[in-house]
Amino acid sequence: MEQKLFTEFPEISKNDWITQVMTDLKGKSFDDSLVWHSTENFDIQPYYAKEDLINLPVEAIQATQKNKKTGSWQNRPSVKYTNEIETNSLLISYLRLGADAINIDFKSTDLNNVDFVKLLNNIKLSVSPIFFTTLQVTELLAKLSKFIHYFPKGGVLTDVIADSFVKTSSKDNILTWENAKQTIVQTEQFPDFQVISVSSHVFHNAGANAVQELAFVVATAVENLDKLTDLGLSLEQIIAKIEFSVSVGTNYFVEIAKLRALRYLWSKVLESFNCSLLINDCQIHCQTSSFFESTLSPYTNMLRATTEAMSAVMGGCDALTVLAYDSVLGEQNSALGERIARNVSILMREEAHLDKIIDPAAGAYYIENLTYQLSIEAWTLFQKVESLGGINAAFEKGFIKEEINQSYVEKVKNLQSGKVMVGVNKFRVEPENELKSVENLNNSSIFLQNRRLSEVFE
Repeated sequence: MEQKLFTEFPEISKNDWITQVMTDLKGKSFDDSLVWHSTENFDIQPYYAKEDLINLPVEAIQATQKNKKTGSWQNRPSVKYTNEIETNSLLISYLRLGADAINIDFKSTDLNNVDFVKLLNNIKLSVSPIFFTTLQVTELLAKLSKFIHYFPKGGVLTDVIADSFVKTSSKDNILTWENAKQTIVQTEQFPDFQVISVSSHVFHNAGANAVQELAFVVATAVENLDKLTDLGLSLEQIIAKIEFSVSVGTNYFVEIAKLRALRYLWSKVLESFNCSLLINDCQIHCQTSSFFESTLSPYTNMLRATTEAMSAVMGGCDALTVLAYDSVLGEQNSALGERIARNVSILMREEAHLDKIIDPAAGAYYIENLTYQLSIEAWTLFQKVESLGGINAAFEKGFIKEEINQSYVEKVKNLQSGKVMVGVNKFRVEPENELKSVENLNNSSIFLQNRRLSEVFE
């Protein structure tokens, strides 16, 4: 027999709740006291109810979250390449200790000097996905083709568009669109090997808010579609090879909604290209944020990474990289730091059982509203970028940097005016330092800067 709980309590509408709150405020402004104006430029109410979902496309949003076959995710730590023997030992150790896949960072290494037979010794790429961060994709595929005779899993984690927005490499080394086309054609027979990374990290680490991240990532993906279809590839060929890679910050609920909004926005893009059924190919890799890390109290980074990782999982990530708490110190991460980072993901899966359901945030009044609001604001900004000629043209005109700088300045001012960042501007154990001013944002460089929010206080 169905049992209804709390029938002794009368049903309360949202208007009834607001009326009671107004009485309790005793003349104070409801908006000033309880409504939060987010850095994403929309208001967040203190309370959401069922009636707040009436005019929202909730079913459409939830439908785009169903591309995953399981609620689980790939635990994907990152390893900086040193040499073949040492890196191979780390790869085998990580896979034995709970990693499902690994990314090898080759950013400062010439792949022509790497012996991949030694590097990947005793590792089956058809079982353990290995990802590679490098601009030398042509060289990488040539190396792999010499000894891989089965279907490899993994891919390339380099966003060639975003990488051109920072001073980490010469534009002369970045793949041309013709190279990108050939890479897709070469790996078409390997369905589990992604070669187009669309990343939010450069925007996030420059200070972008969630709306800006979403808009610029979607614009980057559209640029890939436009350029590669112009070269004769089909949308199916391109989309099957795309993986989104997103930084996840400390704003717990907003970050959950950000990932859900990304899938919804991507479905709108695919709809405009008349290929909405390809939403099932939407793969999202998440990485905990380096922007919010502290060097003054590095152990607090463990707590930040944990909430960020949980946001990623609740938001439906397909793969997760948790940064070690000491990665911000600029040295080789300690074995302890790396182990704790891997175990964050393992704990959420093995002990918290957060892998048992797809889209666990579905139906939450607050998160459904956040998802929709982020989507609306991001789509408006995305259309602005497109009106400027696309993401590359908008960047060259200085629009991207100007937008992000405004967000960064606002975040710094919030900390300087009292918003708490534990171990940075409050609860510090180190001697207090004189506050630094926000750097000159009107420099002549068009490139985005890799920042940390706490730098002003360090």
